[in-house]
Amino acid sequence: MTAAGARRLAVVGWPVEHSLSPALHGAAARELGLDWDYGRSAVEPGGLPAFVGALGPEWLGLSVTAPHKDAAAELADELDPLARATGTVNTLLLGAPTRGRRALRGWSTDVGGIVRAFADAGLARAGSAAIVGAGATAQTALVALVFMGVERVTVALRTPAKAQRLRELAASLGVALEVQALDAPLPVVDAGVSTLPAAADAVPTFAAPPTRLLDADYARPAGSRYLASLPRLHVIDGREMLLGQAVLQARIFAQGDVDAPLPDEPRVVAAMRRALGASATGPRASGTLEES
Repeated sequence: MTAAGARRLAVVGWPVEHSLSPALHGAAARELGLDWDYGRSAVEPGGLPAFVGALGPEWLGLSVTAPHKDAAAELADELDPLARATGTVNTLLLGAPTRGRRALRGWSTDVGGIVRAFADAGLARAGSAAIVGAGATAQTALVALVFMGVERVTVALRTPAKAQRLRELAASLGVALEVQALDAPLPVVDAGVSTLPAAADAVPTFAAPPTRLLDADYARPAGSRYLASLPRLHVIDGREMLLGQAVLQARIFAQGDVDAPLPDEPRVVAAMRRALGASATGPRASGTLEES
């Protein structure tokens, strides 16, 4: 039951029960002294427009996960530049009701979450990169890597023919993209992003360790599949990506501005990181960036 006066928020997806977003945003609200009631809402594929249309005035916003990010972009009245670039929205902010409807502003903080994860690991700029996989997370990763200065990207796929959407996105971003088979060693690069899901049994190899590799899969009980072949220092836990995008979401929910730091933001981020660690004790939470 929602307390009187509380602003409601939720993460919406299908499935959504394993999402770590309530722990992250609950910690942010406590540190900021905000009265947020943040929960989970399971919304079946195709059901996002009806769900959003039924939200009352107490609702402040939504974190959007698979399979609704494309639909959220179509619903939004206003998109930030990164949402326009990726064609996806993972954050919706609801405006005041006007003439029976709520204006919707949409952001993609997934891009910023990847950039922050690399920067926090000591790699803010890169010239070359590799991406493993070609789904929605790979597309987001490509935009993030270009934002970091990457000019050359190699993509490894089990079925190289499935790279067409990445090729089109790379062309629009002005970045050179090469596609290779998943079982071929990846070239020497500054940054790597693996978007393989936990169920995939492949472990791609590199000709030499990348400076940093972000493994978007945080569901494997033993940790990243790359730890056996790469030094631990080189592998970034996928939960750091979730933390980075959630900090940017908290800025939007609290202030309506993704670029404005939260009050005493380092303290807030530290609390969110502690909450993320606590929520992941025992069996590791299920998911990737698409199931945040």
